[in-house]
Amino acid sequence: MRTLRRKIILPVAGAGFSVAFSIAAPAQDFPARPIRIVTSPVGGGNDFPARLVAQGIAKTLGQQVIVDNRPTVVIADIVAKSPPDGYALLVSGSPHWIGPLVEKTNYDPINDFAPVSITDRAPVILVVHPSMPVKSVMELIALAKAKAGQLHYGSGAPGGSNHLGALLFNYLAGVNIIRVPYKGSGPAMIALMSGEVQLMFPSAGGVASHIQSGRLRALAVGSAQPSALAPGVPTVAASGVPGYVSEAMHSLFAPAGTPQAIIARLNRDVRRYLESTEAREAFIKGGIEAAASTPEELTTMMKTEMATIGKVLRSAGVRTP
Repeated sequence: MRTLRRKIILPVAGAGFSVAFSIAAPAQDFPARPIRIVTSPVGGGNDFPARLVAQGIAKTLGQQVIVDNRPTVVIADIVAKSPPDGYALLVSGSPHWIGPLVEKTNYDPINDFAPVSITDRAPVILVVHPSMPVKSVMELIALAKAKAGQLHYGSGAPGGSNHLGALLFNYLAGVNIIRVPYKGSGPAMIALMSGEVQLMFPSAGGVASHIQSGRLRALAVGSAQPSALAPGVPTVAASGVPGYVSEAMHSLFAPAGTPQAIIARLNRDVRRYLESTEAREAFIKGGIEAAASTPEELTTMMKTEMATIGKVLRSAGVRTP
């Protein structure tokens, strides 16, 4: 019996070693061929950070990093179904994890992906038409309460950053500023500057020229700390709405099941680039701030934001899947 047991155990142990070795070997050799970053069409919000990250990490990875532009609605599904070997990555924005709260998707933002790092942040900024008789957040809140249901904000698609920024403001400030939907943030901005609506929560970097020209008045920025994208503008939280943080951001993901050694390598190289002066300057020119994280920090941020926004959506009566 002892001899028989040895004959059974030894092959199993050998097979186990063989499997472990075959899994570890690709991670050890990574990357051995070009890497593909799947993201939205050229010119879209996801495309800009994807290209900067691709250029930045190609230098240290020693491999070509190709940006693969696809329709936004399919990019997450493509990467989720790709082999978990680190050669197909995703750069997507906040709608990647907020979108499933608003409509059904073919993917689970937590379970179908391995987070690598946040790549950038772009806080919303609370701007009003210059005819508005308010110059601070508290004055706006007082006016909104005095004229309940009479002030309007413009926003693009439901679930977008300017929509969610306004919903969060209503929720935390205890006001009821009414949404006027437009086909995009561009038309909403035109409506604001024409006086069709009174306020908006656009990306801080995208409206700097309108603020400088006096066509819009900035009251506060949605970041947790003062932002380089809105010099001299206080935060919403410090202006009377504690706990308010609303930022659009992009992040880098791999498919779920990607070996930790590959995730660690990608995270190391991405953070090295994002924390460089070169990256900070390039991102600021594009109206966003470079920002890196650990995979764990990205996961925690997504879960926290999904829980918070979920409460806000339910409070606002927005149907969730």
